[in-house]
Amino acid sequence: MQAFLTALLRTMIRYLVKPVLGPPFPVWAQRLCLRLATLLMRPPRGSNFSRIAVKGRPVERVRCGSADGGAILYLHGGAYVAGSPATHRNITGRLAKLTASEVFAPDYRLAPEHPFPAALEDAVATYRWLLAQGYSADKIAIVGDSAGGGLTMATALKLRDEGTPLPAALVTFSPWVDLGAELEPDPELARQDVMIRPDWGRHSADAYRGRTAADHPLVSPVHADLHGLPPTLIQVGTREVLLHDSERLAEGLKAAGSSARLEIYHDMWHVFQVHGGWLKRADDALSEAAEFICHARAQPAPVAADRQAGAGVTG
Repeated sequence: MQAFLTALLRTMIRYLVKPVLGPPFPVWAQRLCLRLATLLMRPPRGSNFSRIAVKGRPVERVRCGSADGGAILYLHGGAYVAGSPATHRNITGRLAKLTASEVFAPDYRLAPEHPFPAALEDAVATYRWLLAQGYSADKIAIVGDSAGGGLTMATALKLRDEGTPLPAALVTFSPWVDLGAELEPDPELARQDVMIRPDWGRHSADAYRGRTAADHPLVSPVHADLHGLPPTLIQVGTREVLLHDSERLAEGLKAAGSSARLEIYHDMWHVFQVHGGWLKRADDALSEAAEFICHARAQPAPVAADRQAGAGVTG
């Protein structure tokens, strides 16, 4: 049954979703396509979704069962031009349940209407709001997928440089951390990728960065100084063009003395975690992410000197 579901989902994404993501389809059609594609990916029973506002921006608040005082800031993917908290409820609901956390997913501003640094400003504002609400930094995790994975790293870098207390952990699913790349580093990966078209990546990257250089560290965090960041989990599939982004990010974190764990899932595609409840591999990945977050939140809060030194590097 799992083999059949894997093949079915892969075929549906390749032939129903991928063709719409990119030219000649306008951005509104891409946004609608992602919304429709995720309608069947239902969150776990008992998930509760409510809306709040942070500095005028809507934020979705998610609970599923009990909450132990921890929080997750979730930054959705969609190449910075599409996606919303609603498209990622299957992930946020499952993370809320698995970690006994409240999850906060900002409906951050999208390009091309709002280029960089609008999304980053909204993410940072939501994190600061969590601190102001009394959530301890060492009980917060920032999680994001695809463009939201790149935004996760950029948010942590911005907080670090401002001297804001950093979260306990970062988790990224198929992070997009180099907007200057052609998104086709390996022709075979491009052929196998059932979702991402290189031209979608190029057009979306140009729309998001606007006049900002593609190698700006907060646009493409793989080019940043990655020292002093919280423990970071990176999950990626073998059938996606962003595989090398994940590998480069893990290498960069380790080289800078930050703790990084890279998990590569054979035969999986871009952000397969959205199929939690359908695919066992997606459930396993989300469980690993939840365990990583809970373990990090259980550790004593590191002092600034520890993070500067990059203590506790893992492979």
